[in-house]
Amino acid sequence: MADQPVNQNSSDEIDLGQLFQMIGRGFQKFFNFIGSIFKGIFHVLMLFLLFIQKNIIIIGAALIIGGIGGFIMDSIFPEKYISKMVVEPNFNSVQQLYNNIAFYNDLADAKDSVALATALNITEHEAASVEEIFVDSYSDENQKIKLFDKFIKELDTTTIKTIDFENYLKNFNSLDARFHQISVISTNNRVAKKMQPAIINSISVNQYFKLQKEINDDNLELQEGIYKQQLVEIDSLQSLYRTVMVKEADKPMQGTSINMAESGDSRNRELALIQEKDVLKEKLVELNEEKANKSTIINVISDFPTRGVEQKGIWNSFKFKLPMLLLALVLGISALLELNRFLKTYNKK
Repeated sequence: MADQPVNQNSSDEIDLGQLFQMIGRGFQKFFNFIGSIFKGIFHVLMLFLLFIQKNIIIIGAALIIGGIGGFIMDSIFPEKYISKMVVEPNFNSVQQLYNNIAFYNDLADAKDSVALATALNITEHEAASVEEIFVDSYSDENQKIKLFDKFIKELDTTTIKTIDFENYLKNFNSLDARFHQISVISTNNRVAKKMQPAIINSISVNQYFKLQKEINDDNLELQEGIYKQQLVEIDSLQSLYRTVMVKEADKPMQGTSINMAESGDSRNRELALIQEKDVLKEKLVELNEEKANKSTIINVISDFPTRGVEQKGIWNSFKFKLPMLLLALVLGISALLELNRFLKTYNKK
């Protein structure tokens, strides 16, 4: 009976020893796995460097020829200019704007200068100079917050609880932005300014948007009339209260009693009218701002400049593009040749 604790302790020590051995083997396998990954990466890197070393002459020749050819092409081909215009579409016309710009860009890609000249009311020679037309959203975090606030105000209390700003940003579409930037890339630095009226009019002549604007104008006029009528009524009530208070003050006081309750109620009513009048004035200011913002179907925030800006930078230069293209071509052909040699060797084995 006295030997049982000793045997129990020996069994516990054996179990702990096996546990530590298992943990040690697990760590060893893990570090071996990590080491094999680094060895594999190092092996691939060395193979790539050996491949470069083997083909260094061809690669160098491709870069030199590409650089010289790119310099010549930059000298021969005309400079490209970019012009930008910022607009604010109203009455849900943003989708039509994007569709129109995509149509113009398709014509430019197809080199259909006749159709593009007709669509944009420019000459065929000017239309032939257009390389690309595109539009993208123009918004920052502050504008997104304002749009979210406006979006929330239009929802009921139950729906608001299920939506937060992060979810709103995840589902934010470029068409939801308030401002949009139209860009024109052309070899003619003055053509974008000539295109501007046609781009704007293509949206403004749409009958649906014209009807929406007319209805909106009528609603704003009606709302303005209501606010002004309410201001007139408030002024009448204020005048009435002042007349009543003056008459009450002119009455001879009976004894020494003064009705403080009635005097206080009159002042409270007049104060409430003043506050209501201030609210109506603020609403009229907001209404005038909305009338200004909705005065046209599409607002031009920033016009196309008179002259476009020259596209600069290494990324837009043939001195960069052509060497990279030849380098990719040489590397691809050399890799295919190496693969062919490997397959032949593998087949013989």
